Order: sequence, then C-alpha cells, then structure tokens
Amino acid sequence: MITHTSYAVEPWTLRERGFHPDVLPQSESVFALSNGHVGWRGNLDEGEPHGLPGSYLNGVHEVHPLPYAEAGYGYPESGQTVIDITNGKIIRLLVDDEPFDLRYGRLRAHERELDLRTGLLTRTCEWTSPAGATVRVRSTRLVSFTQRAIAAVAFEVEAVDAPVRIVVQSELVANEQLPGHDGDPRAAAVLQSPLESEEHFAKDARLRLVHRTRRSGLRVGAAADHTVSGPEPTTTESEASGDLARLTVASALQPGERLRVEKFVAHGWSGTRSLPAVSDQVDAALAAATREGFTGLVEAQRAFLDDFWARSDVEVDGDEQIQQAVRFALFHVLQAGARAERRAIPAKGLTGSGYDGHAFWDSEMFVLPLLTYTSPDAVAEALRWRQSTLPAARERAVQLGLRGAAFPWRTIEGSEGSAYWPAGTAAFHVNAGIADAVVRYTAVTGDTAFERDTGVELLVETARLWRSLGHHDHHGAFHLDGVTGPDEYSAVADDNTYTNLMARANLLAAADAVERHPRRAAQLGADEEESAAWRDAAEAMHVPYNDTLGVHEQHAGFTRYQRWDFDGTRPDQYPLLLHFPYFDLYRKQVVKQADLVLAMYTCGPFFDAEHKARNFAYYEPLTVRDSSLSACCQAVMAAETGHLPLAYEYLREAALMDLEDLEHNTRDGLHIASLAGTWMALVAGFGGLRHHGERIAFAPRLPDRFSRLAFRLELGGRGLRVEIGRGAATYTLLGGEPLTVHHHGEAVTLDVDKPRTLDIPRLAALPAPDQPPHRRPGGREGGGDGDDRGDRGDASG
Repeated sequence: MITHTSYAVEPWTLRERGFHPDVLPQSESVFALSNGHVGWRGNLDEGEPHGLPGSYLNGVHEVHPLPYAEAGYGYPESGQTVIDITNGKIIRLLVDDEPFDLRYGRLRAHERELDLRTGLLTRTCEWTSPAGATVRVRSTRLVSFTQRAIAAVAFEVEAVDAPVRIVVQSELVANEQLPGHDGDPRAAAVLQSPLESEEHFAKDARLRLVHRTRRSGLRVGAAADHTVSGPEPTTTESEASGDLARLTVASALQPGERLRVEKFVAHGWSGTRSLPAVSDQVDAALAAATREGFTGLVEAQRAFLDDFWARSDVEVDGDEQIQQAVRFALFHVLQAGARAERRAIPAKGLTGSGYDGHAFWDSEMFVLPLLTYTSPDAVAEALRWRQSTLPAARERAVQLGLRGAAFPWRTIEGSEGSAYWPAGTAAFHVNAGIADAVVRYTAVTGDTAFERDTGVELLVETARLWRSLGHHDHHGAFHLDGVTGPDEYSAVADDNTYTNLMARANLLAAADAVERHPRRAAQLGADEEESAAWRDAAEAMHVPYNDTLGVHEQHAGFTRYQRWDFDGTRPDQYPLLLHFPYFDLYRKQVVKQADLVLAMYTCGPFFDAEHKARNFAYYEPLTVRDSSLSACCQAVMAAETGHLPLAYEYLREAALMDLEDLEHNTRDGLHIASLAGTWMALVAGFGGLRHHGERIAFAPRLPDRFSRLAFRLELGGRGLRVEIGRGAATYTLLGGEPLTVHHHGEAVTLDVDKPRTLDIPRLAALPAPDQPPHRRPGGREGGGDGDDRGDRGDASG
C-alpha cells in the first residue's frame, strides 16, 4: 500500500489519491475506524464497489459446527465466527437519476485521508455522471471514542457547473451479500444471512432495525438519525422493512449549492436483554449523540486523541516511513482496545473478519504491553474479560483432566474454537501470557485493587493448571511434556523453553500474589501448602540445553533433529505450511516464528549476554518468519545482541506488514499484534526497555538510519520521556515521586523536570547471522501467506 504511487508518506496522515480498485480491499482495512466496541471497515460511502463489506460489534458472532474426519474426546464441537452486523455506513447518491458509482462516468478527482490526530476519515471526490452532470462529494466519518456505541458520517454534495437533481439514500442494511470464501484458512467462514429480523422502524429522519442471530441467539440493534440541510424545497421520506431501513432525501441544486446530511448511527447488542430493552438501548445512545451534534463529536474525538498522543507518541527522525508507520500502528492498536470494555481484543481488531474475529495469545503478549504503558485502563478491561471467561476455562481444564483454568487458544466468547489440537489445545502458553499481562499491568500501574479483585484469581487458576499439567521426575526436575510453544512448526513437544520459563514466572507470581492477598487467596481455596508446591515446581523447572553446542534448545531434543533442507526449498514454497505436510515440519529444525528468541526477551534475566548471542545466532538461520508475529521479536533481540542493521530490517518488516501488505492478506483486516510489535521493536529494541519486577532498565542504541528516537511511558501516574540521540540518551521524569531507572546497567535516580543525559557506550561491529535462503528481512521472497492461526488446521473454522 505505502509503496503504491497513490499513497503518500506523511507524518500524521494516511492519504490515498485517485481510485485504485486493485488495492480496494486492502484500503478498506487500513482506513477502518473502530473504538474497540464498534468497527467500520473503510468501505466507500455508496457501498459499491467493495472488497469486503464490514461492520462489526465486538463479541457479536455466530456459531457453527466444527467438522472432524474422526471424532475424539475433548474436541470442541462448535466454532465461532464474527459476523457482519447491520451496516449503517451506506449513503447512496443519485445525480439526475444516475447512481454515483466510481466505475462509471468520469472521475475527475478522488482522495481519502485518515488523520491520526483527529480520528477522522475524510473523502473528497469530483465526478461527472455518464449524462454529463458534475458534482463534488465530501464525506467525513468517525467512530466515537467518547460515545462507545456511536459512529457518524457527514455527507455533502455540491453542484459544480450546472443545475442537478439530487437524491441521497441513507440506509441501515442487514444481511448484505459477502464475497465467497477463497480457501485461505485465515479468512473467516462465510455465514450467509446470519441475522433474523425482529423489528423494523422508520419515522421522520429516524431509523431502527433489530435482529437476532440464528444460532448464537444474540440480539443486535442499530438505529440512525439524521440532520439535513439544503436549499428549499428539500424533502425527506423514510421507510423500513425486515433487513432495510432508508431515509430518502431529494433536492435540486444550482451550481455552488450544497446538500448536507449528517448521519448518527447507534449500535447495541445483548445475549440476555429483551427486544424492547435493546431498542431502547440504541435509541438512548442515539439521543445522546444527536444532542452533542456532529461538530461536538468531532471536537470530543480530537480531545480524546490529543490526550492519547501527548502520552503515547513515538518520534522518529531520519526515516519518514517508519515515523508514519509507528503512528499508524499506535492509532490502530488504540482503536482495537480503547473501548472494548470487558471484551476480547481480536487479532484483526475490528478491521476485518480474518481469523474469524478470534482473539489469541498475541493480545496479551504483543498488544497489552503497548497499552499498559500508554492506555492502561484498556488493559484492565481486557484482563477483566479474561476473568469473566473463567467458568469456561475451568470447564475446559476439567475436560482435559487438569486443575485450574485452561484458557482457549482462539475464541470470541471464551470457549475453545480451535479444531486442531496440536496447535490449539496443546499451546498452553496462552495461560502464561495472561498471567504475564496481569503482572506487568500491576507492576506498571500499582493498581492493587485490580490485583486483588482480578489478578489474583487469574494467577491462581493458571498456576493450578501448570502444577497439574507438569510433573517432577525422579531427579526432582519439573517437566511440562506434550506442549506446543509459539513456533507452530513444532508441536506436542516436551519442555518447550518459552512455555517452561513463562510457566515458571506464572507460578512464582501466583505464590507472591497469594502472600500479598491472603484473604482473597482463602476465598479461592489457595493455601500455603499449594503456593509452596507452585514455588517447588518453579524452582525445579527444567530448561533444555545442548552442552555440545552451548545453546538452549527450543524444546527437548530440538537440536538433534535433522535441519530443514533450506537450499532445496524454492522461494514460491513459502509459507511452508501451504506446501509441506505438518508431519515433515514437526520433525525438522525449522522455526516458523520466534520461540526461543521470544523467551530471551520475555524472560531475559534467565539468560546471560553470552547465551543470548549464541542462541540468537543459532536460531536465526532456522527461522523463516511465516508469521507476522516474528519480525518484531527478532528486531528486539537483534538490537540487544548488537546487530543493529538487522534489527532495523526486522523493524521495517513489522512496521510495514499491512502498509505494504507483506503477507498478502491485509484485505481480511490488519495484523494488530504486528502493529503493536512496531512499538515493541522501537521501544524495547532500540530503546532497550526491560521491566522485570520493580527494575526499569534501558539500553538505547540507534540504527544508522535514525538520528533521533523519542517516546514516553506512563508508569503509575508518572510520565517518563526518553529521547535517544546518536551518542547520548536523555531521561525526563514528567511527574510524581522520584524514579530510579537503569541506563546500560547504571542506576540513575530521576527527579521531576530535571532531565538526565547519559552517554551511550560504543558498540563494536559484529558479523550479522545468516537467515534461511530467500527469507532475509526486507528482501524475502515467496508468497508470504503463512501468517496463520488457522494454519493451525483451523481451516474448517
């Protein structure tokens, strides 16, 4: 996208000039607007042409059977798929009875702009109809951060060079036709007409539709109201039927005259509330929005984002693409989680239906770290959602013969939705990721009430899972056998290092939390004997190591496997999962995505600098990055081990994952975790941020392309600004009590508004490690379509 000639590189906007059907589906994703509750893809106002229509409400889904060739105990029986809800974006235009359609007539000018500071998607267009009438069309669209249920559009038509008759049709449309499934396992299962009509209403400028999903039984409401201004006489008429409610506005314009329609759309859903209650819910939300007016919504949106950017902006001097990309990333991650409020943060956010709208482990391990330091309230809500799903997770653990809670690999509403158990159920590390997010949030914010009410329960139940899943051998070592780590080209292996170390941290954190909150622990039935067993398991946790090679093993026995035949693998055979059987992948040394390398970042204190360097050099030539989750992790560890040019290339890959459509599936929605990984690569990679316990450390170093990097972190009400130059870094505490940080190992105490500038030690040039043939960052070849949580055999979902 960003390399397409119609897209400009600008620091605060994403701008598209002209109309380009070849990238229309991708543009619908990058121009998507959301607040974490409501999501509108960047479809054209008039609805057609389109790549993938999409309007989403977080949590609204349909269920469908998961087919199996052979049944097995413990297999999930049904999957969940996000659905396209009632579409309130559509505003059709007819000019002298000719439909406004960019495929016909003459398009004189067309531009769309997403302004990351205002949160507005604006569009300007000048079009001449086949009959020769020219109009200028302007629209401004927003999904409100301050009014969670509301989205709005201001649509304006101007006659240019001759009188014209204008008809505007503003619609609510349910069960719109969707394109068919193309066989890509990452695309959503297409469920045609999932909504059954329960109510339709139209009066004056007000519209409402209420539907119910056929199988999951969720009630979904949408209502719209309008303000219309134009020359007299301008008339309006409304109508409604089961799947369509429409306001028709008719006017006649002289050259220079304008017709303006402001549309406010309210959304709501419930699995329990009655039809009248849901109708009242959307009507009430609509009343609040119309009272504020479109201008009021715009002003509130700007104020919300001004506050966000003041505490979250990342400044990059020397690379315009990365500067645009990191702000694009921050904006979309904010959109994914800002108002999710006790709902999941899906892998695609609410930008598309890829991965069936499911949330995975990357929410906690990639997205929540960014939000913890920038928008911590969103993190607390995301973890409270996990807490709300504990009944399903406990039930799943019992089904698997385990104690505690077994959180799902992929889900919308809390139950397991993965039909492929080797890379679904066996990937227990999702539980440690949740615990890690609890520990990080509590350490950064100091929110002891959250820890008591939510964190302790999550930590206790995940610790119970690990203790029951593992066992002590006759030497006393604790093992976790038959698990799958982050690398999906290895499965059902013993003692995955990432899983073991993350479980170790989970067990210790749970034991510590029980000591801090004995009353809450007693309510959960956790006593000293149980917490002592957790500590014993953690302290005896086995971590496989190859003494001959001097490297840690990704899992027990991994380094004795046969290496994959990289030289014999053609560029067009990537991603490997689409060209080779899992049977072959699972028994070879080939890594889909950072696994042991990720462990060195998340559990850094376990490894010394020498082992980090050796491990990184060993696993680099094995890692093919058939997942969008890998590049940012490799960027962080490449920077830490002194390979700054390589770290920069990995940063670019993560940052441009969607803007350059590197995985060829941006059409299905954005890669929210890779976008968050852009921040991670900059702040944890080149900034060197490490936060373990109460110790906050930085080891900043810039790549040659950067002349300056600056970012801010929120630390429990204390703002910390870090500015990194070529030879020195400056730390400024913006508020609160004095703060001690570590700069390249040196402890420095900061006082408010007293910047400290410290030299950056010189780094000796090191030879860069090799990558697999055809898979160097920045120049890799192949299809790139392997970023798949549904590679995970979940194509049936």
